[in-house]
Amino acid sequence: MADAPLPIPGALERDRRARLGTAMALGAATLFAINGSVAKLALTGSALTPLDYTQLRTTGAFLVLGLAMGALARAELRLSLADLPFLAFYGMLSFAVVQWLYFVSIERLPIGIALLLQFSGIVLVALWARLVWHERVRPRVWGALSLTLVGLALVSELWLGWSLDTVGVLAGMGAAVALAVYLLAGERAVQRRSPLAVLTLALLFASLTWAIVQPWWSFPFGELVRSAPLGEPFPARAIPVWALVVWTVLAGTIAPFALAVGALRHLPATRAGIALTLEPVAAALVAWTWLGETLSGAQVAGGLVVVSGIFLAQTSR
Repeated sequence: MADAPLPIPGALERDRRARLGTAMALGAATLFAINGSVAKLALTGSALTPLDYTQLRTTGAFLVLGLAMGALARAELRLSLADLPFLAFYGMLSFAVVQWLYFVSIERLPIGIALLLQFSGIVLVALWARLVWHERVRPRVWGALSLTLVGLALVSELWLGWSLDTVGVLAGMGAAVALAVYLLAGERAVQRRSPLAVLTLALLFASLTWAIVQPWWSFPFGELVRSAPLGEPFPARAIPVWALVVWTVLAGTIAPFALAVGALRHLPATRAGIALTLEPVAAALVAWTWLGETLSGAQVAGGLVVVSGIFLAQTSR
């Protein structure tokens, strides 16, 4: 009887790195998913607006990342005049607008539906690559588009008449477009700088944008000391809004972005992106158990169809 072939060291290392990268991407998706419920608690438990919360999130994340990058990799943050237009556009649209629209949508819609709307932007990425950049994209992109549209129709339960908040849906659709811009522009940006440097500079311009739109001296800081109810599992307990903001900055922004960036060192972008599609599903489950948000059977089925479309779109490039 022939001896079994010995495992190839290179293959073992690739498998180990793939498992590590997948775990990091799933961890990032889980933290992003939990953050949706944390942010909704803060928004519903205080008079903070989605713009206020976005300003706190982007500025807080920039300050922490900026200090870390300034101490460890200052050279990567150097800017030239030629860099300014692109990075300003990337930060203002991709980070300022996408987060603001997401917070508007979760304030008005169940978190699972809001994220399904936003993540449909991944299908727009594949369509843009095929129709504008003329990349070789597999024909399954059209199946992805069809699944996404059918799934969104199920999520909105169109046969019952329009029942979802119109502003929330428009915000979610706008977030999808902004997410597509974030991904497409990000692909170009990380060819010249490290992902963490791009993230830090983008957050800088996003923070400057909100400081102009709403100067800090007019910010409602008094809302941060309010107490927000902790949700259905803890009906008699509350938590300061500022603590929810700190969680959003550290565990809802910096940690998941760092994990997602780290995953790209071990996985191709497509596989990392597929793992990150756990977020809409996980966010809906967290919101159901924590906030008591429920979806109908048709909406759950529609969500699964949308996630299938997103999966196909990720694998079409």
